[in-house]
Amino acid sequence: MDRREFLRLLGIAAAAGMPLNRAGAADEAAYDLPAFGNARLLHFTDCHAQLNPIYFREPNVNLGFGSMKGQRPHVVGKALLEQAGVKAGTARAHALTYLDFETLARKYGAVGGFAHLKTLVDRMRAGAGEGRSLLLDGGDTWQGSGTAYWTRGKDMVGACNRLGVDVMTGHWEFTYQDEEVLENIAAFEGEFVAQNVRVSEEALFEGAAAFDEDSGHAFRPYTIKTLGDRRIAVIGQAFPYTPIANPSRFIPDWTFGIRDRDVQELVDEIRAKEKPDAVVLLSHNGMDVDLKLASLVTGLDAIMGGHTHDGMPIPTLVSNPGGKTIVTNAGSNGKFLAVLDLDLDEGRVRDFRYTLLPVFAGMLPADKAMADYVAEVRAPYEDRLAEKLAVTETTLYRRGNFNGTFDQVICDALMSVKDAQIALSPGFRWGTTVLPGQAVTMEHVLDQTCITYPETYARDMTGEEIKLILEDVADNLFNSDPFYQQGGDMVRVGGLDYVIDPTAAMGQRIQDMRLADGAAVSAGKTYRVSGWATVGAQSDGAPIWDVVAEYLRDKKTVRVDQLNTPELKNVGSNPGLSDYTA
Repeated sequence: MDRREFLRLLGIAAAAGMPLNRAGAADEAAYDLPAFGNARLLHFTDCHAQLNPIYFREPNVNLGFGSMKGQRPHVVGKALLEQAGVKAGTARAHALTYLDFETLARKYGAVGGFAHLKTLVDRMRAGAGEGRSLLLDGGDTWQGSGTAYWTRGKDMVGACNRLGVDVMTGHWEFTYQDEEVLENIAAFEGEFVAQNVRVSEEALFEGAAAFDEDSGHAFRPYTIKTLGDRRIAVIGQAFPYTPIANPSRFIPDWTFGIRDRDVQELVDEIRAKEKPDAVVLLSHNGMDVDLKLASLVTGLDAIMGGHTHDGMPIPTLVSNPGGKTIVTNAGSNGKFLAVLDLDLDEGRVRDFRYTLLPVFAGMLPADKAMADYVAEVRAPYEDRLAEKLAVTETTLYRRGNFNGTFDQVICDALMSVKDAQIALSPGFRWGTTVLPGQAVTMEHVLDQTCITYPETYARDMTGEEIKLILEDVADNLFNSDPFYQQGGDMVRVGGLDYVIDPTAAMGQRIQDMRLADGAAVSAGKTYRVSGWATVGAQSDGAPIWDVVAEYLRDKKTVRVDQLNTPELKNVGSNPGLSDYTA
């Protein structure tokens, strides 16, 4: 591999270049980002508890409509490379897209891993100068792996403390019990900020704890950090729809929301009271929501966002009545580290440089102390994690608006083990990728399924009820107003095909539902449906990982030849769609 070309391409139009310090073996390559300005913000998000290097395939479907058609993040494959000025087939192209995934994954190796991320973070801090950098964690850190589930997120708190995270916000962190969340925040050595999470009035009356009883803030809304002779305010924005997208029973005293007016009031208050040199929103809204918020709120210099797992190689500059706001998103699974260098001058951002750095494990030596910690925290669970369930002949992945091959395996398992005609599986965007020829281990299954409400079900549903479910999720995904989008992707289906028009009105997007044998789904007829991850009442079936493991042990070999993906209408030449087959 030509590492000099790889590092050169890491620079984009708004960023400085990345020359190598020296030549040598791939594992000696240095990411050397020239210093710029007087403050450096480092940002990762949505790592979903992946402590070790993994593979992760980016989507070939991420549709945008209306004003978002052709706009990042709704650009995939070759169209994204063209916008970013990245050459196909390079390491950077591999990191950003699904193109030629299997070949390039074998060429460039695994990505992420906290020991490798630690090495990169330390290098970026050193390049900025002593005391001139912050490490920001956008959330979805404590959930997504077997060890995070078994330790209730504590393995990740320890890892983040060793990584040196200064400030974080959250989303899946709130899917543990509220007392567990508070225990983890107390153990976290950085600051947890979330301006949009409040304690309900009833809970306050009954004595529930709050960061500020007068305002009702459950957590610190913002923090001021001093970097050299400059001061930066970091406001936290947790996922606004947590009690809707995830069980509210885990966090009954806390309320959420976008609260855009509150953001504006807080920015104004901070600027008047604290007089910082920059104000940054550390967000878990999802990128579309961040883009709209940036157009409405004045006084925000940058929004460093997460939730929708969009690895954005170029920042978006959003105009608003007060000026412009930089909006970025740093991907997922520990695959990227975003670097935002700011040139601050007396309360304003004079200039900036932004670079999205892929974390290639083979190009960054592992930090020994972090590697030792990861080995130690995983040791009690290694035997269970390492169980080989089957061997795959197909690349198993999840990410994409409508279905993924690992999602199909989950649906097939639900139908087989639960004896159902149709399977429904949530469109989560987390979950690692398995290459052809690899053993599918219990760890891989847990990477796809490990949540705190994993119970499965099998029940009778009418065709009308099934359509309502699909319509509801489609509106969440394709609503023209970003403030009504909750992130995630369409519910995955097994044993069912349908037609979807994303541009249609609510209730009219889903058409022509058919079973696997081609029979039309009738609104009044009853069908046996299996699924998991119910947000409302808790189901009573076996955890989903046990169902999938049982299925894989029986199959021994996995091959996915056909996905249950819908036929699309009115998508035209949408650059958020590539290599799609219904």
